Amino acid sequence: MDIRFSPHNTHLDDPGSFEMRDPHLRQLQQQPLVHRSHLLEELPDDKPGIFTIGGGRQIGKTTLMKQWMALLLKNGVAPERIAYLTGELIDDHHALVRLAGETLNAMPGNNLCYLILDEVAYIRDWDKGVKYMADAGMLESVGMFLTGSDLAIIKEARMRFPGRRGTEATVDFHLYPLSLFETVRLKQRFNRDELDMLVNAGASATPEILDALYEEFEHYLIHGGFLTAMNDLAKHNAILAATFSTYSDWIRGDALKRGKQDHYLREILQAIVKRYGSQTTWNSLAQDLSIDHPKTVSEYVELLATMDAVFVQPALIEDKLTAAPKKARKLMFTDPFIFHAARSWLTPVEDPYTQQAVPLINDPEWTGRLVEASLVTHYRRYYPTFYIKAEGEVDLAYIAQNRFWPVEVKWTGQIRPKDLKQIAKYSNGRILTKSRQSGHILGIPTDPLPIAMLRLGVQISVR
Repeated sequence: MDIRFSPHNTHLDDPGSFEMRDPHLRQLQQQPLVHRSHLLEELPDDKPGIFTIGGGRQIGKTTLMKQWMALLLKNGVAPERIAYLTGELIDDHHALVRLAGETLNAMPGNNLCYLILDEVAYIRDWDKGVKYMADAGMLESVGMFLTGSDLAIIKEARMRFPGRRGTEATVDFHLYPLSLFETVRLKQRFNRDELDMLVNAGASATPEILDALYEEFEHYLIHGGFLTAMNDLAKHNAILAATFSTYSDWIRGDALKRGKQDHYLREILQAIVKRYGSQTTWNSLAQDLSIDHPKTVSEYVELLATMDAVFVQPALIEDKLTAAPKKARKLMFTDPFIFHAARSWLTPVEDPYTQQAVPLINDPEWTGRLVEASLVTHYRRYYPTFYIKAEGEVDLAYIAQNRFWPVEVKWTGQIRPKDLKQIAKYSNGRILTKSRQSGHILGIPTDPLPIAMLRLGVQISVR
């Protein structure tokens, strides 16, 4: 193997010490909170194919791949049949084919082998290289895993490699920040019985358990599902300024790398924060910015969405169960911590945690916006997700069982009947509230919002 990749392939020297010697796994073991993604049980390990793992930068894709390598070794896969290459050190598709070919040829035997290409988007024309290898028969006994911090790799793989992906039903995987359920479970604030009580009995849980859940939910509105921020809080009782910078620098760096302008990006992010959770159009955004054309605005937002930094929530055409292309959209960050990181760049302060994030959570209006965005971006992980704009508005409508399910968010102490006139039109509507008890308002069932988010996360996390 090329010596440049040796630090990431220490399992070839001594598989028994891989978790201690690998730079990512060694660093992971030094953290107070160590997460094990459900994807480790879902990644195929017995059939060849071309698989993709997409997700935002700094979300843990590389660590996931290293954990998976350790799992393969534990399950008896020969060390020589596992290889890790990083796209950061591969210039183009010619170099990719050469390096991958040499690596695969060096693997002994004819059994299934595993080739991980991490951050494949760094490689110029990477898709041409992968297609060539597939067409040349080089991948017939290979599980090739491509990761990228740009969700476009999933789209590219679907377009470029039809009929070449293998026989597995699922070949594309999306790694998200931790859900509320994953976060609460990781922190071990609750024992198993208490967590089961919250998920299954919900508002019937004891007041002490509900108090603890709401406290954890408030923390989640700051650190989101990002492990670095969570571990900062666990070690320092605060999120370090450097951690905020890491994530804002990711957004800026990836945008600049794709030819975007720093000052335009700043304006777009400021506009998203200003209109957080509100309806907007590309035209109305452009009128408030120095950017002349709405198409330029849409291109920047689409890039941020591809980077998994921003979610664009469209309005729903109710009878077609599709997005309404001519109606306004809602723009929000895909995780609360990305919101805080972006804001720390837009309005720099010495200590973003104590000077910005914590005060914002104490502002009822802003907390309500973050709560709604957190709920919406949780649902979008599992379902097509929209909002409803008719005579009134409904915050969320998700598609399941060939119908839409409307959900209204009311994170306030008082709920006015006039604000519920649209949700009241639907027999399957539901209201998620700040209250710690389930009930009904105007005949519409209500549930505590943090409990609803917990239950949503269980669908994926415990499989």
